[in-house]
Amino acid sequence: MTSERYAVIALLHRYADALDRRDWAGLDSVFAPDVKADYAGSEIVDGRDNLVRMIRGYLDKCGPTQHLMGHEQATVDGERATMSAKMRVHHIGANRPDLVFEVFGWYHAEAAYTSDGWRIVAWRQEVTHEVGTYEVFGRA
Repeated sequence: MTSERYAVIALLHRYADALDRRDWAGLDSVFAPDVKADYAGSEIVDGRDNLVRMIRGYLDKCGPTQHLMGHEQATVDGERATMSAKMRVHHIGANRPDLVFEVFGWYHAEAAYTSDGWRIVAWRQEVTHEVGTYEVFGRA
């Protein structure tokens, strides 16, 4: 694997780690300030600050999470890259281990090489299956 391809795939890993550790500032090293994000059509967000606010709207009310990714694919063409990864995300209710929500699917992204290194400029979650309850996030 080339170093550029590895650097692009590492964005996916930093995303998962930041969410599971609730390291919101860590998302600055993942997303460009003007990122466009689409979470399976249910949340469409422009800008990193708005994206982090949206993610926190779910995870700040949630207990432990685990964002697993595999079968990462990446193509680098100069200063642009595309990537995807299968994902399985498990959420447990805060102080309610009986509440769970799990989602399966893919993450798709486009990245650009910036003065700060590789950053995701377009992000899309493709959901193929969900099981559990949105109560995990404090929602009905």
